[in-house]
This record gives sequence, C-alpha cells and structure tokens, in this order.
Amino acid sequence: MGYLIYHEDFKLMLVNQLAGQDRRPTDYARFSNDIASSNKGTCGQKGLFEILEGEHIHDQVSLLVSCQIKSNFYRIEEGLMSLLRKCLEAEHGLTRSAISGHIDHFQSTSSEDLGWGCGWRNIQMLSSHLLTQTYGAKEMLFGGSGFVPDIPSLQKWLEIAWMRGFDVMGADSLDFEIYGCRKWIGTTECAALLRSFGLRAHIVDFGCEAVNNKMRSADGQGQVVQGRARGTPAIKTNGPLDKFLHFEVQCDGCEAFPIRGFIFESTQRENFHLCSDCMDTGKYSSLEFVKFDTAYSSTSRSGKEFNAGKSDNHQVLFDWVWNYFVGEKSVHSKASLEQFKERVITSQQTPLYFQHNGHSRTIVGIQRRRKSGSAKDEEAILLVLDPAQRTEELARALRGNSGWQKLVKRGVHTLRKPEYQLCYVDPGIAYGKELEQLKILDSEAFKY
Repeated sequence: MGYLIYHEDFKLMLVNQLAGQDRRPTDYARFSNDIASSNKGTCGQKGLFEILEGEHIHDQVSLLVSCQIKSNFYRIEEGLMSLLRKCLEAEHGLTRSAISGHIDHFQSTSSEDLGWGCGWRNIQMLSSHLLTQTYGAKEMLFGGSGFVPDIPSLQKWLEIAWMRGFDVMGADSLDFEIYGCRKWIGTTECAALLRSFGLRAHIVDFGCEAVNNKMRSADGQGQVVQGRARGTPAIKTNGPLDKFLHFEVQCDGCEAFPIRGFIFESTQRENFHLCSDCMDTGKYSSLEFVKFDTAYSSTSRSGKEFNAGKSDNHQVLFDWVWNYFVGEKSVHSKASLEQFKERVITSQQTPLYFQHNGHSRTIVGIQRRRKSGSAKDEEAILLVLDPAQRTEELARALRGNSGWQKLVKRGVHTLRKPEYQLCYVDPGIAYGKELEQLKILDSEAFKY
C-alpha cells in the first residue's frame, strides 16, 4: 500500500475514533469537513496537527495508541544478527568484533519513502532493538503497543513530543509539522522522539572545530543546544559512505542542489559552479573549470578545507565506537585484541543512529583486525545497516557467507564528510525532573 494512500486512511481512522466519543454533532462535522477539504499528500494542508488543535495531549496520545499502524518489514527468521555473527566468526586472521543484540532491518521502498525516509527507517531499526533488548522500553515506547509503528505513526509521535516541549528548537525549524510530510530528519529528531518516552537518548558530535562551532549554538540560558544537522536524499553506493554528493554549493546553471556526480568550479568567475549536465551542454565552453569529485570544499582555494581524504581525521570516531560497544564510552582507552577470548562478543549497548549530511544509517557493531603482515598494526571497521539496501539481498548474502562484506563493512577511509553525529540510548527510564531535563537536547563533541 502506498504512502499517500495509508496517510489518508490513518486520518480517517482518527476521525472515526473521534466520532465514537461524546462530542456534539457540530464538532464531528467540523472534523469531517476539515478532512474533506484537505489536499491529499501535501505538506501545506490542514493536517492532523491542526485538526486536533485544542484537544488535550493525552486525548491525542489515546487516539494514536489505538490507531497507529504496525510497520511491515522483511523478517529474517534466523535473526539478522545471528547470521552476521556466524559470518564474523568464520573469517580468517586475528579479528575481534563487538555487535549489538537483536535488530530488524527496515528498508526504504519506492512506494513509501525512497529518497527521504532513511531517518525514519533508522528510527525503526533502533526501535526494534529497544523493544526486545532494553528493559522497560516495551512498556514505554509507542504507548506500550509492543511493535514498531509505520512512518506516519512515528511522525505523529514526534509531533506529540514537540507539543510536550521536547526539542522546541528543532520543532520550530520544521514549523512544528512533520506528519504527512516528506521533510528530512536526523539525529536530533531521533533523540527527541525517544526521549519523549523517557528513554535516555544522547547525541555525540564528531567533526573539525570549524564545523562544530557552526552547528552548535546557545540558548538564552547558556545551554549548548544541538545544531540542526538535517538528513538529505542519498545516492546508494557500495564504496565511500558519502560518494558523489556535494552540499557545499548549488549549480549556477540549473540551480540543482545538491550537485550529484562531478562538480566544476570556474577559474575565471568567482564562486561559479556547474554540475555535469550543465557542463555537457557546451553553453559555458568559453570558461575554464577545475573538476572535483568527492573531496570538494567551497574553501578549497584558500587551503582551509577539511581534508576528506585523511583517514586520521575520523579515527577518533572509530575509537569511540569500539569503546562504546565494549562498554567504555570514551576515546582514551582502547582494549587490545588479545584480551578478548571470543572472536565475536554481543554488546549490551544499543545500536547507533549514524548521521551525516546526506544520509543516515545504523551502526550495529564494529570489528578490529590485525593488518596483514603486521605484528601490531590494527584497523577498525564499522558494521553498518543501510535503509537503502534490500533486506532480502542482505539476508541472502549473509546466509551464503558471500558478498555481505560490501553491504555491511565500512572502513575509516570511507568517511568523507567533515562532521558526523551518533545517537545512542543509555539503560533505564527517566521520570520527573530528569524527564524534564531531557527536553533540551545537548551533545558531547569530539573535535579533530
């Protein structure tokens, strides 16, 4: 069933629920007329947020609990993480891996969210873990439904979180409306949503000092508040995570943004850039251009750009992820390979929502291995689930222990963006004063 179809069905279900309550006929008529006059599938419509305006939040929660829809996904009977464990254990050489417990893979589909829904799919993946592995989460998440809701239901839960005061800055940047929209979301929306259920979701920033200063701001009380790192459409690749997406500039020929593929910067006209399509037209043949691929920076001419090709820039992220999955959230203490008797350990930590400007994924573990021919040198590899991948293809590769590496493994050399964000969830449920404090999003920052 397509996204726009069940978007309308969901609204009608809510109207029917309202009709069954003790309300004056004129009230029901007003709700029905609002639904009938709305424009199908558009963000500017009088949406559910406005239709229910004036209703108490607890009434809206009750309606949503009874009307939310369970998300469909391809179920791997043996368990995705069980298959991954077997593949990791079968590898040769000195390797040690730490992986999370159960998680289901939720893929983006052309009929629902392809091109904009990766953030929601990663929330679904993380939720599938929390519901089965985190004590107390099943009773708190999504009204105690015990299942992972579909995207429209999650969107409404996020709007309710905003109305309750969670991440007001983020809500304002999205005009307090997300239900029925194809707006891109990121780490901050994930954290706000989970915190609204009392889960202790936290954000970690990794990036160069200039980027961190730009992305973080202060509110009137001096509280450092997480900047708005938005998700954006992604091109599926099996190589670098950020390959061939340029968010630094807009094409001055066709106004395309982001520029996909190669980017051409004029050496004669200041701040003039073209995409490959405009370059191929021949219209600008009188100008000279410099061609860039994955390492372009708008400040490259001054030599101040982030060095995307330098692997050491992101090693701090890999060290943090390793220590996180083995139980030490820092970058200062890295356990040695020899201290682990098992090739694969199951971590008590949750998977990580993994965001950069362009796409988001879910980190389900990390592997460290001794480099070939070396007695000491090691390298780390992230184990990542991508919503852009087909679950059936992933399951087939893992079952056959063939080709799964290019779908799951990502080395430090594949990270090309200057900034990344992670979201993780600590154990326990927050109540009272602690829950109030969770309404303001902050983050821990590690600078290169």
